[in-house]
Amino acid sequence: MGIFDQLHPEWQKRLADYKPLVTRIDSLIDKNDVAPAYENIFAAYQLPPDDIRVAIFGQDPYPTPGYAHGLAFSVSSHTQPLPASLRNIYKELENDCGVTPATNGDLHRWADQGVLLLNQILTTRPTQSLAHENYGWQEFTEATAKIVGESGAIGIFWGSKAQHFAKYFDPKLSISSAHPSPLSAYRGFFGSAPFSKTNELLRQSGKREVIW
Repeated sequence: MGIFDQLHPEWQKRLADYKPLVTRIDSLIDKNDVAPAYENIFAAYQLPPDDIRVAIFGQDPYPTPGYAHGLAFSVSSHTQPLPASLRNIYKELENDCGVTPATNGDLHRWADQGVLLLNQILTTRPTQSLAHENYGWQEFTEATAKIVGESGAIGIFWGSKAQHFAKYFDPKLSISSAHPSPLSAYRGFFGSAPFSKTNELLRQSGKREVIW
């Protein structure tokens, strides 16, 4: 089974035109040397498009072996220590909403509430950032962002690369800041209050808030 078949059936319909691209990317990937694991490449796409209320965009998977598991910024529940970017996300969440940081980094609890956690580049080689930068993933995830933005979802864009996708979202439903990595978090991520802003926008739309 190719990785396109791992997509939720609704995503397979919406992104059918991109099956040849995904098939080509699939042919470039070494199934035994990829992050996240081959069966988790489309973990973010298990959330049906119509269920997405909020989208958070990342750049590419964590290259540290065993960290990436298909959701942007997330790691499996047993992964320790947490990646620095995720620690900063938890720090901002605590300052923004008073939420005590979770003891693990698995963000499926957000995805289960309709939060899409999507990297622009969906795979890399373990130990090497951006190893698959030229495989063509950006075209596929840009098409995804367009579908999600046109649905009226809230977009959260951390860093300049993620902000490239903001053009597909209603400016009134877009929250942008610096990236949470240690290199940039103090340049505008800390204090940006993305979590409370998101819930305020959801309230204004009559939708339930995310329990961060």
